Amino acid sequence: MLETGLKHTSELTVSEGLTAIQMGSGDMPVLATPAMMALMENAAMLAVADELPEGCTTVGGHIEASHLRPSKIGDTVSATAEVTKVDGKKIEFKVSAYSGETLLGEGTHLRFIVDRERFVSKLTNS
Repeated sequence: MLETGLKHTSELTVSEGLTAIQMGSGDMPVLATPAMMALMENAAMLAVADELPEGCTTVGGHIEASHLRPSKIGDTVSATAEVTKVDGKKIEFKVSAYSGETLLGEGTHLRFIVDRERFVSKLTNS
């Protein structure tokens, strides 16, 4: 059952492919902000995945997060998402990312429950 408090943590190791240089979001060899945000979205998706009706998934609708500290290649980064509100098909999350005990970023994320087949069918009919 979808409810507040559901939580998941996803992890990654910063690789060259996840740097700001490689992703085009900056010119430094540090974890790119889009990569950190994607990890936060992944944690949110997985926090609720087992509680969704069959044939459904969630899609991101909005994310707002700070990126406070850099992470170098080789660092392990974890992102945690916790459900803070469920309103019909709308799910709100608190998200945060850490490297060890160091807070890298935090914010909020909004996802919507969708029927997989119906969602994809809209792509082919437009």
